[in-house]
Amino acid sequence: MAHENEERMREGFAAFQRGDLDTVKGFFADDIVWHVPGKSPVSGDYKGVEEVLGFFAKTMEMTGGSFKLDVHDILANDEHGAALITTSGERDGKTLTARGVQVVHLTNGKVTESWFHPEDLYTVDEFWS
Repeated sequence: MAHENEERMREGFAAFQRGDLDTVKGFFADDIVWHVPGKSPVSGDYKGVEEVLGFFAKTMEMTGGSFKLDVHDILANDEHGAALITTSGERDGKTLTARGVQVVHLTNGKVTESWFHPEDLYTVDEFWS
């Protein structure tokens, strides 16, 4: 039987894939911090739900809505979750396919902090730059 936070994370990823940001918003703590590694125009720390949703909107805008996440597996317990994912998208004649791990802190079933660790940060930076 899956841990309830694993199920919540799966629901959150599914909502993101549907473009249902109202549902996604419900999975985040008000003071969430979302860390995006690298040196690209989307890299940095996004603080608070509105900044995180703004980051999501920016990725969709920059990719003409082609940005996608494919979830391979999710592991979670009371305080942490890890998702094995592949991100993909197209922009300015470039194509991205990047495997990675997203690690989150969870409090009372809500994401309080997130880090994405891509397999090849240079490729991800090049795509967004």
